[in-house]
Amino acid sequence: MGLGFMAGFFGVLILFYAAYSTIQYRGLIKITEEEFSGPPVNVVIELFLGLVLCTLVALVVPGKFLSIHPDSEENRLVSLPANVDFVIFNHRGKAIPVEMDVKLRH
Repeated sequence: MGLGFMAGFFGVLILFYAAYSTIQYRGLIKITEEEFSGPPVNVVIELFLGLVLCTLVALVVPGKFLSIHPDSEENRLVSLPANVDFVIFNHRGKAIPVEMDVKLRH
């Protein structure tokens, strides 16, 4: 886990550095009064490297993916409906009539 968090921190650091380099490049372009056509190639490479590193870390660090199928034995949510303490039948919805016999006035 420690290596994954360090890699994630390094990926975010690369993204911040690429943003800082782009801002610095834009400032240099304004001083020299040239037209901005896009960021330099090294900044694009840094952005791509940071994006790939952050994406890989986001997939690896959280851990094992769990099943979301309701019939799965590994799914811990299957046992929750057995607990009826939190099932509420007395709520504000009973104040709304089931049949709406209201006619619109024209």
